[in-house]
Amino acid sequence: MSEHKLFDAEALQLLDELRNEGYDPYPLKFTPSHQAKEILANFATLENTPVTIAGRVITKRLHGKAGFAHLLAGGTKIQIYFRKDNLDEDTFRLVKKRVNVGDIIGITGEVFKTHTEEITVSVTSCTLLSKSLSPLPEKFHGIENVEVRYRQRYLDLIMNEDVRKTFQMRSSILRSIRETLHHEGYMEVETPTLQDMYGGALAKPFTTHHNALDQDFFLRIAPELYLKRLIIGGLDKVFEIGKAYRNEGISVNHNPEFTLMELYEAYGNYETMMDISEKLIRGMRDSVLETDIIEYRGKTINLSVPFRKMKLAEAFEEFAQVDIVKLQDEKYAKEYLKKEKIHVDKNLSWATIVDEILKKKVEPQLSNPTFLYEYPLPLSPLAKKTSPGSIWVERFQLIMGSLEVGNAFTELNDPVDQQERFLSQNEAKQQGDEEAHSFDRSYIEALKFGLPPTGGLGFGIDRIVMILTGSESIRDVLFFPQLRRREP
Repeated sequence: MSEHKLFDAEALQLLDELRNEGYDPYPLKFTPSHQAKEILANFATLENTPVTIAGRVITKRLHGKAGFAHLLAGGTKIQIYFRKDNLDEDTFRLVKKRVNVGDIIGITGEVFKTHTEEITVSVTSCTLLSKSLSPLPEKFHGIENVEVRYRQRYLDLIMNEDVRKTFQMRSSILRSIRETLHHEGYMEVETPTLQDMYGGALAKPFTTHHNALDQDFFLRIAPELYLKRLIIGGLDKVFEIGKAYRNEGISVNHNPEFTLMELYEAYGNYETMMDISEKLIRGMRDSVLETDIIEYRGKTINLSVPFRKMKLAEAFEEFAQVDIVKLQDEKYAKEYLKKEKIHVDKNLSWATIVDEILKKKVEPQLSNPTFLYEYPLPLSPLAKKTSPGSIWVERFQLIMGSLEVGNAFTELNDPVDQQERFLSQNEAKQQGDEEAHSFDRSYIEALKFGLPPTGGLGFGIDRIVMILTGSESIRDVLFFPQLRRREP
């Protein structure tokens, strides 16, 4: 069979038979009066009331003159009851002979409860809305089906209630973030995802080309530099929830396309960002959880206690048994890395070494939400120093369940200092560091007009959703994760 011939003769014959019998397998319009969720929640007021609903048939047990089926309607399962005496002959023949599991139908009927107390709709009319030409999987669970689950997420959603619940929780988490920030006076904005100069993080971008302008563009790695331009413009509290892209590896914690929330507050700092971080996390918890205790990847997370605050240098002493300042010495650093069997692929810069030890030795030991603060300057080219001449900047990362879920700065607003840091990053880029920050002249031009003292915060939405839903992989909280293209 040709790769473009997707329909077998039996499926096409079935459509012809339906049309010859007077049934349109794909009619133009059907208007439900109620949702399944609404019927189940309001039985007391809807009992014996006619309702019209639509959904996909996921079970069917019809024998003789009566039987039951279940519809999946709007993500909610509801039982329907067919009885020959309640239907005209043509409709009953349709239900018995032509409506199968997988088909989408619309029905009208009265709401009642069976003797087992299940809320049910007794069908008085039925319309075929979309004939399924592929059978649903009989069983759709287990690791052996993980590739199919990600490639055909629509089947996963049909067959797996837990998957539907995960994405419903994700929606609630996003709604909670917006509600909290609107309550705190933040304005939601949108900034470009296609940029002529990427920045706002240390990461490798995706590159594309604009034909009309004959110019390379980049998918954004972060919205930071555009959002801070809005602070310069006088919008004192702004946030954005949107996609970011980083041309890096794929793992259970990383997807090249991910959802990022960033916010900026004029006259705030990284301590202000700690406060809003706690409010956001607790708001999400209240929206999707019924407990303060989360079991995640073998760790217990307690959201009822105040978030811990710990200097990064102290965390290195406690969890990695190493002096973070001494890691600037290459000999000392190499000896430590060899002893701890930590491999660093990139150049042995202080920033690279610190980042690798942080991931391997510190983060794995942090379960409850913890603010690690005061980071080395080379790791944070956009953050403000703790004091003039300091090697530390006012930055924190929020670690929860051993995952970094948040990152915040007191934003650097000295344009001369920012230019020097961009130049330093540019040198690193010329020496082969693909993740180094580009020199952004237009951002320096904006800073020259004056960025007020500002706090900025970024949250990795996908990772937070992973923790709050108990999902092991980032792919489980993305509708359509990146996968290698399947050959035809």
